[in-house]
Amino acid sequence: MNIHEYQAKALFEKYGVPCPKGIAAQRPEEFEQALGTIGLPCVVKSQIHAGGRGKGTFTDGFKGGVKFSRTREEALANAQAMLGNTLVTKQTGPAGRKVQTLYFSEGCDIEKEYYLAILLDRASSRPVIIASTEGGVDIETVAEETPEKITKVFVDPAVGLQGFQARQIAFGLGFTGDLFKQAVKLLDRLYAMFWELDASMVEVNPLITTKDGKLLALDAKVGFDDNALFRHPEIVALRDLNEEDSKEIEASKYSLSYIALDGNIACLVNGAGLAMATMDIIKHFGGEPANFLDVGGGASKDQVEAAFKIILTDPNVKGILVNIFGGIMDCNVIAQGVVAAVREIGLNIPLVVRLEGNNVEAGKKTLAESGLAITSGDTMADAAKKIVALVA
Repeated sequence: MNIHEYQAKALFEKYGVPCPKGIAAQRPEEFEQALGTIGLPCVVKSQIHAGGRGKGTFTDGFKGGVKFSRTREEALANAQAMLGNTLVTKQTGPAGRKVQTLYFSEGCDIEKEYYLAILLDRASSRPVIIASTEGGVDIETVAEETPEKITKVFVDPAVGLQGFQARQIAFGLGFTGDLFKQAVKLLDRLYAMFWELDASMVEVNPLITTKDGKLLALDAKVGFDDNALFRHPEIVALRDLNEEDSKEIEASKYSLSYIALDGNIACLVNGAGLAMATMDIIKHFGGEPANFLDVGGGASKDQVEAAFKIILTDPNVKGILVNIFGGIMDCNVIAQGVVAAVREIGLNIPLVVRLEGNNVEAGKKTLAESGLAITSGDTMADAAKKIVALVA
């Protein structure tokens, strides 16, 4: 689960991570109050769950979702141009995201920009702190072109961030004197937030030094582990459903894992690994998957019906591939759910079903005796070939 910058900055303040003062606004009548609180100059920032906002372009041609504003008139004009407009960045895709919240942040006299992030490294099963003297740009570019400018420190989750590790990062960023002390303290507070809130990512890009000797988190991007949200109702309350795909929201109500993609062949699969393989084999045979949908290892008939309804809300879907391997899953339960969903919805696009595993014969019998236009796939490859051919 991701949150907006203004929400992340509120958490930073709670944990003692220094950042510029800011205030959010969701209606034009709140602009004046925000400016009165922040003062001038200020930065007006579009709040969407995507990076590259500053380099983005609105669909009406207005450029930049982050604008430095020197005067009241300039700030109001920028705010009015952004709010309610659709911002397109390299991370939103061509459809963009509608800006429904703005963040007014006080301007800073920047001396230098740095990069800092705490992530979960899945290879080592440990948090890793990544820091670079090259802030304000994509860290991927820095890693590729100047990897020597990146410092990485892995943290043992059993003992947490140690003082010598925080000092190692501060040294790596070239800090000395009072800035060195500020960096060590900031790292300690940032890691405490990451760990205590079960975050999956805390990114500050850029982390800045100001000309009056302060170290500030100028931007904030924070994501949380969905599996740990039951421990943090205060974080769940920050969820902005306007930033999420309506199909993904509906899927979450039925404990289904759904991610919308750009293709036209919908996938209904049990197990994340099998779902990835199914998408790969569709592409291998020349098709394009419309979604990732994992019904889990023990899906019920109702969940399968819900999955079908969610799939069909995507107007791009021209065919459906159901690929089930029954271990814990009973293939006949899946078959019953498929038949019930098709009958209720009145499916008028091609449907290919491949079943294998637990109670597979009963599942195939249910499909065969349904009287519905369901194409059977003997193997995963056979099923993929058939659905690609049917939607061609």
